Amino acid sequence: MSKYLPFSRDNELALLYLGANYFTALIDAIDRAEHDVALETYIFEADDAGQSVSAALERAAQRGVKVRVITDGIGTSRRLPYFDAWRETGVAHRIYNPRLFGKFGFSRTHRKIAIVDHTVAFVGGINIIDDHNGGGGTRMDDPRWDFAVQCRGPIVAEIVAAFHFQWLRLAPGYLGTPFRHRRRGLRGRLHAPYPGQAAFVAQDNLHNRRAVEKAYLMALGRARHEVWLANPYFVPGRRLRRALTQAARRGVSVHLLIGRKEFRLLDMAVPWLYAKLLDAGVRIGEYDMRQLHGKVAVVDDVWATVGSSNLDALSLFLNHEANVVVLDDPVVIELRDHIRRAFGEAHLIDPERYGERSRWRRLRQWMAYRLYRLTMKLLTRGKYD
Repeated sequence: MSKYLPFSRDNELALLYLGANYFTALIDAIDRAEHDVALETYIFEADDAGQSVSAALERAAQRGVKVRVITDGIGTSRRLPYFDAWRETGVAHRIYNPRLFGKFGFSRTHRKIAIVDHTVAFVGGINIIDDHNGGGGTRMDDPRWDFAVQCRGPIVAEIVAAFHFQWLRLAPGYLGTPFRHRRRGLRGRLHAPYPGQAAFVAQDNLHNRRAVEKAYLMALGRARHEVWLANPYFVPGRRLRRALTQAARRGVSVHLLIGRKEFRLLDMAVPWLYAKLLDAGVRIGEYDMRQLHGKVAVVDDVWATVGSSNLDALSLFLNHEANVVVLDDPVVIELRDHIRRAFGEAHLIDPERYGERSRWRRLRQWMAYRLYRLTMKLLTRGKYD
């Protein structure tokens, strides 16, 4: 595993909690754009949030700003009503993998990134969809729990490079060199002597596979005090599960917050993984107060990550993902407090009660996990472990 991430110094970072705050900041930045706007998202929905962002993109294009948008062929409807307006106003649009099994295999672009004038960028887990839109015509009472980071400074160049490569490879007949993280930068240690250190971690299913997982493994391997990790789809491979249990056995206080009540198969399969984690001393909370969509973690109040990558086979092995890793910045403590509050509202898994669950429940969990594992083995061609 590489000991280096492309960290840069002197970045200005701001944590954006909930979609409403993200959309306000994003639209404000687009409305101030003078030269270039780039946006890549998995979901671009035809609701109030989508309409507001789409209108801002069209306004920018009408001012003569170069506007480019990438949407996923499955996550976003190919009949989105905005597409005609984009063509008329000059918003350039490309679709990643229009079919389920397309040019790029089974992978999706699951990234949520935006860049304005090469000076401000946004990276996180928030799609272009209303906070209360539960999909399928349903409306949620509470906004989904999610985050993005607004970035200014040298890190923006890394985000621009990742989007530019994605845009180029979606051009018809493109043959080019792969995007790789630049190796220059600061050593990826947890305690950083310089302010505003951040790294952009871009991952795809061809050239930077496991980039996000490696960032997690590096931080967990060096954890000494406390880990707060929240993720909606927690089905990682053996490496990451082992890193969590090893940290707990070293005396690190490990807190794992897992989303529930979105996919029934995962609700049944994920608890099969609890046994070894609980035996090692990991504290597990199942969160269903609202839809948990954030993919975030904090280690030792120094290291944090915010991004699009779930901790499952689809994100870690197939999808195109994007995370920001932050060191020694106020954003780290702010994020830790959000995770800590949510953990306090979660249903904590009691090791004794978990161990006493019925044989029938154990069998159902085992079968659900094996079904998930077999499916992912097939989709990843045996690479999911």
